[in-house]
Amino acid sequence: MPTFRVKAKTAQGKIIVTKVNDANKSSCIKKVKRNGLTPIAVNPIISFNVTPSVAKMKRKNSKSQEQDRFDLVNAKVLSKSQTRFTFIDKVNQFLRSTEKISSRDIRVFTQNFYLLKKANFNNIHALQTVIETTENPKFKIILEDILAGVESGEFMYTTMEYYSTVFPYIYINMIKVGELSGSLEQSLEQAVTYLDGSDALTKKLKKILLPNIAMFVGIMVMLIVAVIVGVPLLQGLFASIGSDEELPEITLKFADFVEKVRSLWYIELPILGGFFALFWMWKKTPRGHYRWDYFKYTMPVFGKLIYSLDFTRLMRNILLNLQNGMRIQDSMEVSKNVCKNTVMLSIIETSINNIFTGQSWITPFEDSGLTSAMATEMLKIGMQTDLAEMIDKLLEYMQADIDNTLEKIVKVLPEISYAVVGVVLIFFVLVVLVPCINVYMGGFMFSAYGL
Repeated sequence: MPTFRVKAKTAQGKIIVTKVNDANKSSCIKKVKRNGLTPIAVNPIISFNVTPSVAKMKRKNSKSQEQDRFDLVNAKVLSKSQTRFTFIDKVNQFLRSTEKISSRDIRVFTQNFYLLKKANFNNIHALQTVIETTENPKFKIILEDILAGVESGEFMYTTMEYYSTVFPYIYINMIKVGELSGSLEQSLEQAVTYLDGSDALTKKLKKILLPNIAMFVGIMVMLIVAVIVGVPLLQGLFASIGSDEELPEITLKFADFVEKVRSLWYIELPILGGFFALFWMWKKTPRGHYRWDYFKYTMPVFGKLIYSLDFTRLMRNILLNLQNGMRIQDSMEVSKNVCKNTVMLSIIETSINNIFTGQSWITPFEDSGLTSAMATEMLKIGMQTDLAEMIDKLLEYMQADIDNTLEKIVKVLPEISYAVVGVVLIFFVLVVLVPCINVYMGGFMFSAYGL
């Protein structure tokens, strides 16, 4: 029975792409409409280069017309003749449907797909094998859609671009370059390295940031709760025994400030919301967006790290394109899409224009003041010798530089955090603990008896 690749819209406005087995195109369209979907495109899938093992697998996984179902990314539209699930099955299905697609899912898929390609599997057979071992149901649906596209003669990256919220753009570009140049296996190997490095970096940053942020937030919450709850209790204790002792002035002022903030929340929240709205509107303007992106690259502690990561990502993609036979200007034109920072994009655009005008494409990076002198010097040497080999060495140097920057952040960030927490703790002692010590020492009892 023919198989059709269907692109349709749900009643909620979501666009879904799936495969449907039916006798002909007209019958397939009617089936789509019966399931509450509005068809956008219905195209037959033409299989090619199908090995006997693949054909056997297709027969094994084929379904009858009554068993066809439309697998969605967020929901499933099932035919009327579906079998009934038990309550446990429905609960398990719901839990699986709420599971997010993580970077681990993409990494495992890439590793498995790379190993199968290394074992001389064709794309269709490799995708079918990987789909069978994929645990995440949402990701499995996306892979089935990619398989449907490959079976209809499309490249993998064209379907991946449709799921740009799932696959990182640099990952899609690696697959694209590999497919167009015929070196998909090499691109997959580089994608595995990229994903492993990205996950390792994310874990390092979380290990650095989360404990310090948690400690600071905990201290602030403790201070505010102690003032809101503890200060009124102390004031009530003094009044109940007739003492004329008063709490320290700083305690009273801070308690009065907290009380005013709590009582005027209906004024403060709109003001705060207006401030964030104005900031958001300013950031949406070209000038504001550029200045905000420039601040990201020059901010204390993290600025150098953010720029180094973007620059390394760009150079890695340029190297991949150069290794696959692209010219430097074409490589930069393709690679610029991996960058979202407008400052980096403006540098790249200037570099491309310099190439067309016969000037050095390295000069804009050098003039920006953001790229290290060592990096620009290595690129200049590469232009005189072997650029691809020099960029490869540059990436090793940049990775060492990123590791050194992370080590510095690991040393500096706790010191900054401890300094801030220390100031907060001193304030906490003056505002809360000193009055508590006075009460514990019993000084208020003398004033209560007129002594």
